[in-house]
Amino acid sequence: MSDWVVGRPAPPLRPLIDAYVGYRVAGTPPGLRGPSLHRGLPSRHLTVIVSIGEPIDVVAQTDPRQPPASYRFVVSGLQASSALIASPSSQEGVAIELTPLGSRALLGVPARALWDTSVEAADVVGPPATELWERLHHAGDWPGRFAACDDVLLRLLAATRAAPVAARVAGAWDVLVASGGTIGVNELADRVGWSRRHLAHRFAGEFGLSPKLAGRVVRFERATHLLRSPRRPAIAEVAAACGYYDQPHLNRDFVELAGCPPGEWLETELPSVQDDRVTQPAGSTT
Repeated sequence: MSDWVVGRPAPPLRPLIDAYVGYRVAGTPPGLRGPSLHRGLPSRHLTVIVSIGEPIDVVAQTDPRQPPASYRFVVSGLQASSALIASPSSQEGVAIELTPLGSRALLGVPARALWDTSVEAADVVGPPATELWERLHHAGDWPGRFAACDDVLLRLLAATRAAPVAARVAGAWDVLVASGGTIGVNELADRVGWSRRHLAHRFAGEFGLSPKLAGRVVRFERATHLLRSPRRPAIAEVAAACGYYDQPHLNRDFVELAGCPPGEWLETELPSVQDDRVTQPAGSTT
């Protein structure tokens, strides 16, 4: 049994956070084979998850030099490989879909500072992280939990004094995401008015990865979204829709970014990641 609920953040947070996703999973998904592990996949968002109840137990980090750890409120930067996360029979929490453009505004550091690493949120933002973790445990429903996120994050936004992302760097990120990761680096550089070399330098300096790799991550994330949709399109169909040359191209990217081919990912993880989320009513958050 699983419950997924999506809420919109308060208007001042929407340029920085795409959504709040509340999740509750009870019972081991039927048909799941092998060890009860979940792959944390690369995404266009930073991973920001407040666990309610059991901590988030990362048994293999995206950077193998970082040791396994458990987190009650985890913050992870952008990444180009998967983490392995232990999946207890019952899981509950709120994922905050923080864009890299929101990292400075809410966490006080550029997304580059968190590239390929995971930390406890309190180590980044201090007491507000502990406050939010406690409030989510005491809130009785998803609207109350999302409202608590709004309250704490709006105060963080007001208190953080980090310089904003440079306009042309932010514009490059927005164009890349809007293209679904398919825009070429030369065209992207032309769109923002920089040379390819200067774009790569400024982009990596802000986000921690090159524009080319960021495009691969965005395209890959779109492919995983289509693969987990209830319609279950064929892998070849997904490859064509997402701008891959062919299915082998998609397979190669999956092996590099997810650590396994798409068929294996579907077979072992689909029961726990089926995209059957429902959106909260419009008045449920600020």
